[in-house]
Amino acid sequence: MFESIEEVREKLAGQEYVCDRRLATVVYLAVKLDKPVLIEGPAGVGKTELAKALAAATGRSLIRLQCYEGLDEAKALYEWEYGKQLLYTQVLREKIGEFIGPTKGLREAAAALRDQEDVFFSENFLVERPILQAITSETPPVLLLDEIDRADEEFEAFLLEFLSDYQVSIPEIGTVKAEHPPVVILTSNRTRELSEALKRRCLHLQIDYPSPEVELEIVRLKAPGVGEVLADELVGTIQSIRSLDLRKSPSIGETLDWARSLVVLGAPSLNKDLIEETLSVIVKYDRDAAKVLAHVRGAAESKDLGQKEPTGEKQNEGMYEMHRSTHKHAH
Repeated sequence: MFESIEEVREKLAGQEYVCDRRLATVVYLAVKLDKPVLIEGPAGVGKTELAKALAAATGRSLIRLQCYEGLDEAKALYEWEYGKQLLYTQVLREKIGEFIGPTKGLREAAAALRDQEDVFFSENFLVERPILQAITSETPPVLLLDEIDRADEEFEAFLLEFLSDYQVSIPEIGTVKAEHPPVVILTSNRTRELSEALKRRCLHLQIDYPSPEVELEIVRLKAPGVGEVLADELVGTIQSIRSLDLRKSPSIGETLDWARSLVVLGAPSLNKDLIEETLSVIVKYDRDAAKVLAHVRGAAESKDLGQKEPTGEKQNEGMYEMHRSTHKHAH
């Protein structure tokens, strides 16, 4: 799949996924060692996108299981197609009658049926769910177990056999093992601590919000209509907002939504009024909006007063200081 770490970076970049060498190294090792990858980090930093980009870069199908509280084996692994089984028993009713006819008593009839139950509990009556689809696929896919931290601990324990040996046990059939292990990506937003047993079975990767340089590269790549000045100011503002104590910090996706919105509005650069008018694109809670507005207004006042260098006395000084730094860097 990949011959080198640099090839991982190049192929992911070909899918417009920007990553550093650390992330590329983990992906490379996961593929070479047939190990699942557990990616932890805040929402919206590119964890799910990595699985999508990896599938596209390697030409493999992507099978996704969105985890949630109450998720069980029937939704994740398999379930029996009871309607089809019932239909077959009705159609074969006469045949079944002939088969148990010679028996004497219920106990003997039940034993005779039990000997034949594999007819109705075979792969023909099995509905494959995402994990079993990944195991039985002729071409190994990329399997995304998204937001595993939302699932119950019991489901996490259920995954251990699969993550260790790429196999599952179905009582009526036996053990089903993958001939070609899928590439497995698990993501977690850290809403709860995952078990040590699960972590031991995976290569572990922490992803945080990108640095200004990386985020600027992402904006240039995925929002090409944004001018250089606007891109610098936008990324500087987003990075500054993330330094606030918010319930939800803007994700990379929201950075791109904001960039595209500003392009639609024909904005050549950012100013206080424009930030306030478009704040709903990046901030999702009223309390967060109030904090960001206070931050933006305070920063603008500092700028209007002609403050050239930060004094360290005001919390919001760093916002426009960051803008000046990125402009210097860009030009």
